[in-house]
Amino acid sequence: MCTVVVRVPTEASQPTRVLAIRDEDPTRPWDALGPWWPTTHPGVEGVRDARAGGAWLATCSDAGRLAVLLNVGGPAPSRGLASRGEVVLDAVSGRAPDASRRTQPYNLVSIDGPEVCLTLSDGGTVETHTLPPGVHMLVNSTVPNDPSFPRVPRWLEEFRSSAPDDDADDWFGPWLELLARTTELPPTDDASIIRDNRPLGIPTLSLLFCTATVTATHVDANYVEFTRPGHWDHPHAQQ
Repeated sequence: MCTVVVRVPTEASQPTRVLAIRDEDPTRPWDALGPWWPTTHPGVEGVRDARAGGAWLATCSDAGRLAVLLNVGGPAPSRGLASRGEVVLDAVSGRAPDASRRTQPYNLVSIDGPEVCLTLSDGGTVETHTLPPGVHMLVNSTVPNDPSFPRVPRWLEEFRSSAPDDDADDWFGPWLELLARTTELPPTDDASIIRDNRPLGIPTLSLLFCTATVTATHVDANYVEFTRPGHWDHPHAQQ
């Protein structure tokens, strides 16, 4: 039930902005944003799934690439399936998703400088769409800005209206203030972004978020982990 908010620039010279919130089972171990693959993926940093070895979010700064995974529900994992986290590492290494690699279903948000793509996989076929300029809210759906997910119609327009100009001193400040305000809803509310999905029968809670500014030649990414899963405790909550 992860959420990604991305601003696709109108001009290639402008940066792409990303806010990604990760929902996962808090008992599944992970490693904070770092260079965990120096041999197989030099220059790549990411939030590593310590169990399977792939990444939820990864960057290759020198290449101006970022990718983040939105898991999609499906049958329980079966033997022989590849880790979806490897798809993220491939994307920031410049390799397109391989349709012959059998995985569980996923949505992949991949950013290459000013270009943002959403790749949809049902575990066997792969379909990629380029997102137009503007602010988009991506969830565990095959449709960008899907209004059938209550958090999208509740908050998308506010993310759009609060996106500052590129010369703002603290570009992400308004988005983080809005994210803090979304927690006026309880984490079990269908329209919440900082979530507790257990009442839905899904053992996941919001664990962390990353912000990133992506240009054709650089990625500036930041990682913030919540002290209590499913609860906002970032300083912007006090503003």
